[in-house]
Amino acid sequence: MNINDIRQQFPVLDQQVYGKPLVYLDNAATTQKPLCVIERERDYYLHENCNIHRGVHYLSQKATEAYEHARQTVADFIHAKESREIVFTRGTTESLNLLATAFEHLILNNFSMDCFVPRNDAKRQSELKVLVTAMEHHSNLVPWQQMIQRHQGQLFVVPMDDKGVLDLEQYEKLLKEGPKVVSIAHISNVLGTINPIKQMITMAHQYGIPVVVDGAQSMAHHPIDVQDLDCDFFVFSGHKMYAPMGIGGLYGKAEWLEKLPPYQFGGEMVDTVSFEKTTFNVLPFKFEAGTPNVGAALGLETAVQFLQSLDRKEVEVHETQLLQSAIQQLSAIDGIRFIGQAEQRSGLVSFVIEGVHPYDLGTIIDKMGVAVRTGHHCAEPVMTRFGIPGTVRASFALYNTLDEVDVFVKAVQRAAMMLR
Repeated sequence: MNINDIRQQFPVLDQQVYGKPLVYLDNAATTQKPLCVIERERDYYLHENCNIHRGVHYLSQKATEAYEHARQTVADFIHAKESREIVFTRGTTESLNLLATAFEHLILNNFSMDCFVPRNDAKRQSELKVLVTAMEHHSNLVPWQQMIQRHQGQLFVVPMDDKGVLDLEQYEKLLKEGPKVVSIAHISNVLGTINPIKQMITMAHQYGIPVVVDGAQSMAHHPIDVQDLDCDFFVFSGHKMYAPMGIGGLYGKAEWLEKLPPYQFGGEMVDTVSFEKTTFNVLPFKFEAGTPNVGAALGLETAVQFLQSLDRKEVEVHETQLLQSAIQQLSAIDGIRFIGQAEQRSGLVSFVIEGVHPYDLGTIIDKMGVAVRTGHHCAEPVMTRFGIPGTVRASFALYNTLDEVDVFVKAVQRAAMMLR
């Protein structure tokens, strides 16, 4: 894998900020986009722009064919059984809100397909139990929490240790409490912890509980095989895997997607409509109300093809080298504390330095040309668990280099000296 060749596909990296060459280490927030992705979206608007599925004319059919081809490409990329198991959404957040809303209707109606007839008796409300972990992004916590609070249900939280590793004994105990759904991060966006997701899915299935996997931080870094994982749902965002913003997806086993009611209503997701009754479209269209972001979906397909053109194992090795080099060099800084020290980790390093506020550190690092993220990273409960206001987070992508890691570490060292 030639990093210099790859970097030429990302012109945004070839610039200076504050008179310094840009070192972009905020990839867990969003990755940069290769020229092929930018050009594909541009090409759509230049030559194919049209609303899909509804038209008999040439452009509509051409755009529809391209859109559905993109769906198949994504299905193949994560090894789904069929393309109808892929629902295009705006990203991980919308996918998780879709699932929380759909499960709310399904559980309250005792898993009946008549999901729009209110049956919110106390017994059914008591069945509203959801299990998450202590390291979740707000997007995989707040939708479930709000659903629980609306109906006086129960939210179970799997604890983690001081290294950021989940307690699987407690996980199994909580499974025995009878949650109706488990929703867990594949990789923590704060800690970098790679959770033993396949084992956790197997454990949940032993109790007949469906599992949602938040794959926002894993799609860009590791091959995903949803059939091998045997997850019931897998959600992701395109913009964290070199695709445009505003596009992502929800994989769901067909049998589960058939059970769940629609999330939004309007055009495309209907079958028949009268003033007396509406029936809904087949999968995946019943979850895709309104005009879709066709250009971004085609950009997502191109991003997938870009990743497929690379040796994914080489990418993993390269990104691991970046992470290990950063940790090794940062460890020499007096007063540093790493937040997240799991043996199995990926993609990022989070830390604080004694006596230095993360925001101040990140601001000075920025003036040296290095882009990192500071704050609670949409995971306030994680910060509370570790007793800190936030962290500095450096997150890596396949286009980053070991030289950039060196620049980053020197910037941290200099900033820490200035702030003490």
